[in-house]
Amino acid sequence: MPRSLLLPLLLATGLACAQEAPLPNAAVPALDLQRYAGQWHEIAHLPMFFQRNCTAAITATYTPQPDGGMAVRNACERRDGRRLVSEAIARPVAGQPGQLQVRFAPAWLGWLPMVWADYWVVELDPAYRWAVVGGPSRKYLWILSRTPVMPRAQFDAIRERAAQRGYPVERLIQAGRTVE
Repeated sequence: MPRSLLLPLLLATGLACAQEAPLPNAAVPALDLQRYAGQWHEIAHLPMFFQRNCTAAITATYTPQPDGGMAVRNACERRDGRRLVSEAIARPVAGQPGQLQVRFAPAWLGWLPMVWADYWVVELDPAYRWAVVGGPSRKYLWILSRTPVMPRAQFDAIRERAAQRGYPVERLIQAGRTVE
C-alpha cells in the first residue's frame, strides 16, 4: 500500500473506532418516580419467556405507592386477541436513583432475594417521553415511549446507544407497528 494512503486510512479507522466507543451500562443518575409514573408503551424488547405470547399493544403502567415504591401493571394483546395482564411491585434501590427492583412473585415471597429483578433505567428523555430499561446482565432490554409509535430515526439512535452499552440489539423484537 502506498504510504500516501496509509495515514488517511489510519485516521479513518481511528475515527470509526472513536465513534463506536462503548457507553457505560449504568442507571441514570436521577429518576423522578412521580414523573416516571403513568403509562408507557413498549416499542421493542429483547426476547423474554414471559412475553412470548405478547404480539401488540404492550404497555407498562406505574403507580406510586405510599411506601415510596411503585405498583406495576404490564399488559399486552395476545395472538388470539385476548389481553394478558401481570402485576408487580417495584422498589427503589437506596442511593441509586435510576435503579429499581421488581417483584412479580406473591408478597409472602418478598423476603427471598431471588424474587427481585434488577430494573435499571439506563437512558431517559429529559421530558420523560421515552425511556430505555435494562440491567447489569444485559439479558433484557425494553425501549418505552409515552406514545404507541416512535419515529424511526429516534428508535435507531436509541438502538445504537443500547448496542454501545453492550446489549444484543440484533435480537430486539418490535411490539407491532411501533416504529414509523
